[in-house]
Amino acid sequence: MRNYKQLQVWEKSHHLTLEIYKELTVFPKDEIFGLISQMKRSSSSIPTNIAEGAGRFTNKDFARFLSIAYGSCNELEYQIILSVDLRYLDANNGENLKEKIQEIRKMLYALINKLNNSETDH
Repeated sequence: MRNYKQLQVWEKSHHLTLEIYKELTVFPKDEIFGLISQMKRSSSSIPTNIAEGAGRFTNKDFARFLSIAYGSCNELEYQIILSVDLRYLDANNGENLKEKIQEIRKMLYALINKLNNSETDH
């Protein structure tokens, strides 16, 4: 088992989630059960799946949860694009968030590859 709090990718995704929650405070209230709810779920899914996967006993299981986190990055990225297009989110803030997602995605991809190429399970 691994300590997920020591993983830089978890830390970055946790901070991204906090930032998303902050940005959502200015969204229209009629989106509370729509886009706001979806973005909260997809953003928090990233560090949540990293944490859950880190608690698994095999590299294969951990990599599977990291893959789910990767998918949540893609989902959140689209929701940011939609939020900018709907003018709920400033374009500059949207670009900043998408850059952070891209960094997290790269880190997840590298970690998944490392785990898949590992000879031994921990």
